[in-house]
Amino acid sequence: MSSARERLTDTLYGVGWSTVKKLPEPVAVRLGRAIADLAWKRRGKGVQRLESNYARVVPDASPERLAELSRAGMRSYLRYWMESFRLPAWSAERIRTGFEPKDVHHLTDGIASDRGVILALPHLANWDLAGAWVTTALETPFTTVAERLKPETLYDRFVAYREGLGMEVLPHSGGTAFGTLARRLRDGGLVCLVAERDLSASGVEVKFFGEATRMPAGPALLAQQTGAILLPVTLWYDDSPVMQGRVHPPVEVPESGDRAEKTSVMTQALADAFATGIADHPEDWHMLQRLWLADLDPSKGPS
Repeated sequence: MSSARERLTDTLYGVGWSTVKKLPEPVAVRLGRAIADLAWKRRGKGVQRLESNYARVVPDASPERLAELSRAGMRSYLRYWMESFRLPAWSAERIRTGFEPKDVHHLTDGIASDRGVILALPHLANWDLAGAWVTTALETPFTTVAERLKPETLYDRFVAYREGLGMEVLPHSGGTAFGTLARRLRDGGLVCLVAERDLSASGVEVKFFGEATRMPAGPALLAQQTGAILLPVTLWYDDSPVMQGRVHPPVEVPESGDRAEKTSVMTQALADAFATGIADHPEDWHMLQRLWLADLDPSKGPS
């Protein structure tokens, strides 16, 4: 990305956070839908990739059905952004009532156990809202990892935004994140990781909707090394302003096998839980990048 384009991207995000959060909610909803529909009609690379990914999730879908899904997917994606731009201005009550997770006892029991908890989730609906709900409704801070973005000022915006919601944010690059996450977990803390896309190109190979991809090894390795509880989470939108979600049962560490074998089994279990949530609500899966190995350029990795 050129420096001029980086500056433009940073400026646009800055405008979003400074302007959209001041709009009345109905206006922000309409604006998000209008932008989504415009982007969908232009059929840029992101929309085409989204549609291609949906074809893996719904393999019997007709071209017309895939077009409907990609349009709904863009609307869901822009809902995520409109909500995220507005989250810093939401009241604590609005955050508490904006998310209704099912089976949250898996999380609260894990927090009470003091073993440490790892929440692993895919890019479904609004993971930032889910995180804000945890820090607000459960009054539980947590640590997460963010991909380093360019320009650096854009990365700083995201870090400040998430820290403002009560999260501790570590950079994905640099090699120190894993150790810090492990320390937080050994202290009985909470770690949240978006975990269906391997940014290192050296993750664990899994079957995902019948095809091979790689997912990060971190969640499974952290659970093995610290004894923390590993919980998959899936999210979705319905027709209301309230986001829905589910905390799935714990992914257990296998009793047999070496570390690599255990990591493979646990990461596949995460992939299976993610696939369940994505299959139920494909339009809320915001994957506008290449994911499956068959789509990736081996020399470049994920893009």
